[in-house]
Amino acid sequence: MNRREFLAATSGAGLALAAPSAPVTVLYDDRTVAVDRTRADPNDLWVRAADLPRINQFEVKPQGACRADLCIPVPKTLRSGEWFNLTGFARRIHQSVVSDSGVWSFGEIPLTRGEFYRSRVAPDFAAPDRRGRIVHLSDFRGKKILVFTWASW
Repeated sequence: MNRREFLAATSGAGLALAAPSAPVTVLYDDRTVAVDRTRADPNDLWVRAADLPRINQFEVKPQGACRADLCIPVPKTLRSGEWFNLTGFARRIHQSVVSDSGVWSFGEIPLTRGEFYRSRVAPDFAAPDRRGRIVHLSDFRGKKILVFTWASW
């Protein structure tokens, strides 16, 4: 009996063999990452933990999935050897996920959104108000403002 016949015979006897999975494309932020090895699963995207930093800048550590100074505890059900359940992790952190035809698109992570907006400062500029007085954006620091712009070209 050759190897192929043995595998065909034993797969029906209750020994489940992992089918090779096709490469996928992951869209995250403004990056497109090609992932050549995934674990076959009809409902979830399992990637190698080593690929995680290149996908979403997280790294699997003993304390959980970490990105900079943010660590999110990860239950054992999201890890299996070298594999990490990326869609399970997304559900855990309330991140939106859409997939179709081998492309997985991940939305913004709500946990990091507040940090992003607090750390960004708009550049100062000056413009005339409706009465023609020059106002600076820096005059409104610490307040919420809405800036409307328009151009004729």
